[in-house]
Amino acid sequence: MTERNVLALGTQSPFCVHLHSTFQTPGRLFFVMDFVAGGDLMYHIMQQGRFSEVLSQFYCAEILLGLFFMHGRGIIYRDLKLDNVMVGADGHICIADMGMAKEDISASNRATTFCGTPDYIAPEIINGQSYDFSVDYWALGVLLYEMLVGEAPFGGDDDDELFQAILDNDVHYPRHLSSSASDLVKAFLTSDPDARLGSGSSGAEDIMGHAFFSSIDWDQLNAKKVSPPFVPPSGSKMTLNFDSQFTGEKAAFTPVGKGALKLIPQEEFAGFEFVNPAFAS
Repeated sequence: MTERNVLALGTQSPFCVHLHSTFQTPGRLFFVMDFVAGGDLMYHIMQQGRFSEVLSQFYCAEILLGLFFMHGRGIIYRDLKLDNVMVGADGHICIADMGMAKEDISASNRATTFCGTPDYIAPEIINGQSYDFSVDYWALGVLLYEMLVGEAPFGGDDDDELFQAILDNDVHYPRHLSSSASDLVKAFLTSDPDARLGSGSSGAEDIMGHAFFSSIDWDQLNAKKVSPPFVPPSGSKMTLNFDSQFTGEKAAFTPVGKGALKLIPQEEFAGFEFVNPAFAS
């Protein structure tokens, strides 16, 4: 229900994927969402190698507006990564896949679950500590580094080595990065969550005031009145901006395990059905 709730709420933000409706059958839950024709950032990184600072700044700023929207409503996203940031046909981004989001987060109600995509997990999660919205800013630091450099800041042959690299936090910053870009990444990749850029009551203002965003008009950006530096190619093929490895797969439902439904309290899905009034006509 959390994913459904967050997706429904996301219709109020231009930087979160929009939910049209939800429905259920005896064995499955269905989400009807926007088709975002421009593909995801992972696809475009693979095509371009890395992004310019201008494009990285634009994407990072729009991602931040999506995160500010969620955080302002007590929601941690917890799965920010290249694969989950979609590019619309108009070049603007939207954040997708709310499956790991958590509601009702506050100073007195922090999260404790170990979850996320390994490359993007913050040190406090690895250390088993409680955490708050700042884990999303750590993940954004990883993502911004990937956009600017074309590779991940942390690596390892397995999760144990990767997590140790994250805890060691020994990141190489290439010389082609501007001082404001490397400074922003370092500020997001601060191991102490209380000292990390974005933490505290003035977190959003601190981020928007960073030198890397000095040319951004946040009000214009939030209104989608800033022209994107890159617009995905378009054509008659709907899957033009998606990897054929995925589009070539045959669509099939995940099998429902025998007896699995009996183990799930069905009352948890009461009220799951939803039709977004913004799209109803």
